[in-house]
Amino acid sequence: METIQIKDETIKLGQALKLAGMVSSGVEAKVVIQDGMVKCNGETETRRGKKLTDGDVFEFNGLVCKIEGAKGAT
Repeated sequence: METIQIKDETIKLGQALKLAGMVSSGVEAKVVIQDGMVKCNGETETRRGKKLTDGDVFEFNGLVCKIEGAKGAT
């Protein structure tokens, strides 16, 4: 499982997919999310604006990634 560090308290699912290198563009992220190909914390997620926080896990195309929130973010 890969871990990605975010600088804020939350990140949108579409942005997280791009940051993790799972998709190459926002358009691609939108398509795979809307097509039900992405899971967030074990559940299929179809909202690309879904906010992920520290500890959330998302997966696409056999790749799994965990969010690590900013240390000391308030």
